[in-house]
Amino acid sequence: SSEAMNPASVMKLVTAYVALDQLGPTYAWKTRISSNGDIRNAALKGNLNITGSGDPRLSRERLWLLLRDLRNRGIRRIDGDVITDRSLFHLQAHDPAAFDQRPLRPYNAGADALNVDYGAIQLRFTPTASGAELSGNPLPARLTVNNRIRRNGNGTCGDPLAQLTASKTDTASGTLLTLEGNLPQACTDTFNWNLAPLSPAQLFEAEFRSLWQELGGEISGTFRDGPTPPDARQLAESVSPSLPEVLRDMNKWSNNVIARHMLATLGAIAEPDQDSAAAGARVVQRALAANGITTDGLVVENGAGLSRTERVTTNTLGQLLLAAWRSPTMPELLSSLPIAGRDGTARRRVANSPAAGYAHVKTGTLDGVRSMAGYVLARNGHRYAVVLMINHPNADAARDAQDALLEWVAAL
Repeated sequence: SSEAMNPASVMKLVTAYVALDQLGPTYAWKTRISSNGDIRNAALKGNLNITGSGDPRLSRERLWLLLRDLRNRGIRRIDGDVITDRSLFHLQAHDPAAFDQRPLRPYNAGADALNVDYGAIQLRFTPTASGAELSGNPLPARLTVNNRIRRNGNGTCGDPLAQLTASKTDTASGTLLTLEGNLPQACTDTFNWNLAPLSPAQLFEAEFRSLWQELGGEISGTFRDGPTPPDARQLAESVSPSLPEVLRDMNKWSNNVIARHMLATLGAIAEPDQDSAAAGARVVQRALAANGITTDGLVVENGAGLSRTERVTTNTLGQLLLAAWRSPTMPELLSSLPIAGRDGTARRRVANSPAAGYAHVKTGTLDGVRSMAGYVLARNGHRYAVVLMINHPNADAARDAQDALLEWVAAL
């Protein structure tokens, strides 16, 4: 069809294809620590510069390794400021509440050139007689949790988070996260709650301070944004996994933050001084056209599909799947997609059907949107590109039709 429709998370297929086409399968992101200060008596006599490249997979664990490398340079105390250079991305101010008024949900976190842990934290709870006890990783610096979760005798457990709510208040001493709600007595297992109460800058500083302190380090100055001096000497570096592995995380679990980073990276490289998301959208348009794929009606906002404005036609998606199949990076794109009935966001699709394991598909779901696109291996030995998008108030009812399509193609 030539009608442009909202694809929801199927838009990540477009972003993934263009990323492989433009960046290549060996692309990786680097986070660098440098300084133009001297190291004397276990102290860095100057500022510490941290330069972000938009690494979507920078984790607490990798940040710990990076800071351990810094400690191994003989530095225990940073006598100056920690200056974070996140200037690679030029992005409009991100409002995490804009999409659905749920600003603490991790899927609403924005892109940032120096993001850590997808902009979110994981809290682990163990149900107790009167509520739920917070345990696990130490909290990031300057984050306090007001745990007001109580036990409720009624009902089955289901999803424990369905009964709970979170809100935050920024104070002079940091951020207060308040957790409330009633946990049914039937809930007895430990559960995790992922939340994004801090801005990227707040979270990076909080994790850096916590990890540096754990490593026995001290900081005398403050954290602030600023450019990395051209004469700064590199002290440590962390390199991300290569692009195909990052795309696997993005597509298997429909990670919106990775997709935002992917689009911003494309834009920042192609048009360094422009809005990175808008420039990334132009890169997508040009790359598809250069590969003979129609771009009629295509609207790219963030590359993730978590959008009311993004649009694509089934023609574009179908042509993209065929072009991707002929491309040298076909195996990388194919293996990044969820396997229907087996893993990722499609693990429960056609699960008890002969089609389970025979389709690699990206699915998309928003209010009024059900979409699916990918490849199906049929019994006749051929692989087929399949695209189905539905935009309708009753789109939720389309799940069975999508599964039936996969089963029909797999049986050919």
